[in-house]
Amino acid sequence: MTLARFRPSKGTLALGALSALAFVVAVMRYAFGLRAISNLSDGYPWGFWISFDLLCGVALAAGAFTTASVVYIFDLKRFNPLLRPAILTGFLGYLMVIVALLVDLGRPERIWHLIIFWNPESVMFEVGWCVMLYTAVLALEFSSVVFEKFGWRRLSALHRYVTPALVILGTLLSTLHQSSLGSLFLAAPTKVQPLWFSPWLPVFFFLSAVAVGPAIVIVESFISARVLQRGLETELVGELARAIPLALGAYLILKVFDLTTAGEWGSAFQGSTGALFWLEIIGGVILPLGLFALPSVRRSDARLFGAALLVIGGVVLNRFDVSLIGWARPAETWYFPHWMELAMTAGIVAGGVMVFGLVARYLPLFTPSHAAEPAE
Repeated sequence: MTLARFRPSKGTLALGALSALAFVVAVMRYAFGLRAISNLSDGYPWGFWISFDLLCGVALAAGAFTTASVVYIFDLKRFNPLLRPAILTGFLGYLMVIVALLVDLGRPERIWHLIIFWNPESVMFEVGWCVMLYTAVLALEFSSVVFEKFGWRRLSALHRYVTPALVILGTLLSTLHQSSLGSLFLAAPTKVQPLWFSPWLPVFFFLSAVAVGPAIVIVESFISARVLQRGLETELVGELARAIPLALGAYLILKVFDLTTAGEWGSAFQGSTGALFWLEIIGGVILPLGLFALPSVRRSDARLFGAALLVIGGVVLNRFDVSLIGWARPAETWYFPHWMELAMTAGIVAGGVMVFGLVARYLPLFTPSHAAEPAE
């Protein structure tokens, strides 16, 4: 396709406009500081960007390590058609997290200090290194698509040889930083509401990431099948969805055990925090657990998509509850994100969606089985 023939769709133009707006906001942030584009303050130094762009972004990129683990560690090669899109989604997700952090950090020009000045006693040091290394691993895992596109056979052969080691390393790094993001809040036991604070927070963060990984793959497959006019492997994604009830079930059992031993069930019936807790547990855990356990749901594209959205919504709500909504603040302070904070996030996500579309158009992202049947 030549540039002269390129005719962007209305959706592409809208995504481009959001990305352009985000670029303008980023320029304003670097020129005038965070105060010019955000409602962050001493009472709320962590706002929408940390809760959504970082905590949710890392969790929602979990489809890469879960799918790669299924294919290579558990040797279930029949899921291979889902792997490349999952890795691309995860790679773009981590890139978007990094871009958002560069905007949010008070001194973004010093981010390289993490490499030189080590502080192994800091949870953030471990998270930073894991994210940096795992992003590099994802880039290496995805490089096979580039090698295949340009016919670099020797590099493709080398890549196939080292891929199992990359997947094992990526799974290890993902396990470390998915759980360590929960460990971060263990340093502030009096700040997080009792319904969400727990010494088990690292395990909760990891289990929810494992559950949301296949859900993201389902949503990505469903949307790309319709937008790109390709077939959806309903049988494959339905079989992958079998793992979701296991992870959600383990999460639910541990959550009930934790609240019971801590004696905090009374907080679950108090005011708005109790309502948010039940919305998260019923809508994001119990309901999708039951739905994904039904064969009729796993055989239906629409039902798979709807149940996956419930899991994603539950994880997003949980991250907000732990880091922002359920975070104790001075009574006289309140925070609602500035419209530029929202615009920044929307623009970053829009950019990621556009890159995914370009890769899908010009690189061999999908195996032949992806395009076997047109989407209905």
